[in-house]
Amino acid sequence: MDDVMLQLEELQQAWLPLVMQYGGQVLLAIVTLLVGWWVIGRLTAAVLGVLQRRNIDPTLHGFLGALVGIGLRVLLLVSVAGMIGVETTSFIALIGAAGLAIGLALQGSLANFAGGMLIIMLRPFKVGEYIEAQGMGGTVDSIQIFHTILKTPDNKTVVIPNGSLSNGNIINYSRQPTRRVDLNIGIDYGDDVKQAREILLRLARADERVFTDPEPVVWLVSLGDSSVNLSLRMWTKTSDYWGVFWDIQELAKETFDREGITIPFPQRTLHMVSSPAAS
Repeated sequence: MDDVMLQLEELQQAWLPLVMQYGGQVLLAIVTLLVGWWVIGRLTAAVLGVLQRRNIDPTLHGFLGALVGIGLRVLLLVSVAGMIGVETTSFIALIGAAGLAIGLALQGSLANFAGGMLIIMLRPFKVGEYIEAQGMGGTVDSIQIFHTILKTPDNKTVVIPNGSLSNGNIINYSRQPTRRVDLNIGIDYGDDVKQAREILLRLARADERVFTDPEPVVWLVSLGDSSVNLSLRMWTKTSDYWGVFWDIQELAKETFDREGITIPFPQRTLHMVSSPAAS
């Protein structure tokens, strides 16, 4: 029992000076870490609130919020390390070495991060626009640090890495306020091309969504194997594109049927050649 008490006294004599010397610093560092973490959360929320009040593009909200939060937390950790006696120069060098190792291991993720930065700066699209890229199409739901999220018309979620997205072709269907609707219809070779053209123009001019300037036109674009192919070209608002396309296509079919214009099926003409009877 005396040996145990002696050992405890020795431990107390060995550790008490250390606790007295460093205990206050460690306690202050812990308090600083907790308070700083809470303050950073509040600051990040405040930054997002300022962006929203100033009508900044929603594309930037989550991206800038994440960058601000990560940057401030790294600075907080470096400061706390300095408070408990860690040499910040060594600590920064360690972070740099770790960052290099992580960067080599995560080259794809860094490429996605760089791609996200390019998308934010160049802004080939923004949240709410409909795009086609990497073989997929959908409305941009969010632009994150590493990925861009699309929602397809049938409500599927598509996740595209920013690296490949920023380096590939992107078709933005929503950026321009107006679009041209091309409606291609084939008629029979025996039908009157002029009559078919007048029908299509009449339908286009009767739709209030179709612009009068530039006015709609109908061109004979090709002579197919079994049809004469006409193209009705008309301009409308981007938001009205599909409504105009579907409505006038249906009206064209009904009007052609009523006025005797035929939309032919693909067909082939076969010539039967009889062989001479065997002698």
